[in-house]
Amino acid sequence: MKNFVPKVAAVHDISCFGRCSLTVIMPVLSTMGIQVCPLPTAVLSTHLGGFKDLAFCDFTNHMPDFFHHWKKEEIDFHCIYSGFLASEEQIDVVQHFINEFSSNHPLVVVDPVMGDEGKLYSIYTRHMQERMKDLVRKADIITPNYTEACFLLGESYQNTIYDTKKMKKWLVDLGGFGPSKVVITGIPFVNEKILTIGYDKRQNTFWEVYSDHIPAKYPGTGDIFASVLVGSLLQQDCLSAAMERAAEFVRISIQTTFAAQTPSREGVLVEKVLPWLCRDSQE
Repeated sequence: MKNFVPKVAAVHDISCFGRCSLTVIMPVLSTMGIQVCPLPTAVLSTHLGGFKDLAFCDFTNHMPDFFHHWKKEEIDFHCIYSGFLASEEQIDVVQHFINEFSSNHPLVVVDPVMGDEGKLYSIYTRHMQERMKDLVRKADIITPNYTEACFLLGESYQNTIYDTKKMKKWLVDLGGFGPSKVVITGIPFVNEKILTIGYDKRQNTFWEVYSDHIPAKYPGTGDIFASVLVGSLLQQDCLSAAMERAAEFVRISIQTTFAAQTPSREGVLVEKVLPWLCRDSQE
């Protein structure tokens, strides 16, 4: 159908300042011709990095009311895509949501947002880290960053020279939790490169995507990567093509923001670079 528009249920927080989570997920996927239906996990005045005394509204008690109404209205989704969860209880809520909407076999993508640079985010406990494995088991695709892959596998975080054999084992081990496809982002690499690796369990194939390292750190880049990946897969791209597209869009976003000297805590200038993604989607 020429006018077919896939629907994605995006289970993420709304950080009202700082360009991350739903404030970047919605424009990215919309630009790619995909309808985003948010299921908020929390509403925050800002994201968790670089701000003090933020206002935080936990949405746990409201989430079932939202998706029960969707169920009553017979709304189906082509993809369920989860990210930042505000409480351990939300892991159970999201699992229930996936079960309730499983009849048309939506693509289930879990971005197991837990931490970065070897550290858990402040809201996460060790027990919540363990419970995240339960949600990973429900997924078709997972997109942990290097830190989150370490946490899921019980490995120590090390900025060492890249070991191809070891990282392939990590991908296979993460696939052993249940997902048929695994992507690990943000792996430190030599020669001023950042590496993204992927694995398709059914085809037993592996991919590596290299990106130039830009000396800046911005919130929301993981959300942007996973969103472009989701959009590309819903447009019938293969995993390797989706990874390359997502990595390139993140690189362009960071490069544009760094050149503009935008404060890191404001996130990337996604508004400036969406036209590239729109052109790419129409090719």
